[in-house]
Amino acid sequence: MQRYFSKKIENNRFTLTEEDTYHITKVMRMVKDDKIEVVYQENTYICKIVSLSPLVETEIVEEIKNNQELKTQVTIVQSLVKEQKMDYILQKTAELGVDKIIPYCASRSVIKISEKKDKKVERWKSILKEAAEQSKRIKIPEITNPINLSNLVKLSDYDIKFLCTVNESSQNLKKVLSNMVSGAKILFVIGPEGGFTPEEEKVMMENGFLSISLGNSVLRTETASTFIMSVVRYIDME
Repeated sequence: MQRYFSKKIENNRFTLTEEDTYHITKVMRMVKDDKIEVVYQENTYICKIVSLSPLVETEIVEEIKNNQELKTQVTIVQSLVKEQKMDYILQKTAELGVDKIIPYCASRSVIKISEKKDKKVERWKSILKEAAEQSKRIKIPEITNPINLSNLVKLSDYDIKFLCTVNESSQNLKKVLSNMVSGAKILFVIGPEGGFTPEEEKVMMENGFLSISLGNSVLRTETASTFIMSVVRYIDME
């Protein structure tokens, strides 16, 4: 059953967005009385379509309990990469349960965008929403405007902050995560295609980030984020 998110409820009815209305009527070719899943404030409902125009309206049939969110709250600071790779990262990490993504303007990022609100951010939000719906999540991962190094090192409110490196002396990801308390808030910083500069690594390490290894192989930046979320998900479900 197709899932959608709604921010509006009135008289036991959900109103969906213009984009979702288009998807339901033009792509899925649904009609009145067809049923869909609607998520509202992290609660999921089976709903019946009662109106298709001007926006789709649905009526609650029953509430269902199927929270599959990870107990571990993962934030990924993803260095900016080319559009296709960034889209892939957002899609796959959302499917695997990431809580928040913070784009980072790394020194070696080939893409440079403003730290102010950028139209790319709105597009990224759409990708995260679609991935959350497809993977049956009850929350859409948050994504922020891009930040620079000075703002990155100020990030707090995490139990631990990891800098992902290829340094052989770094701690092993699986071993560290296995010892984490359930429900921990963890931040991972992933570099761009060319990696971090020595200065970036130095500044982060001086500001409380711990160096962590993703294994013996040198992973592409888009592979690293997926690998991290896969390991977190595996341990979280044990």
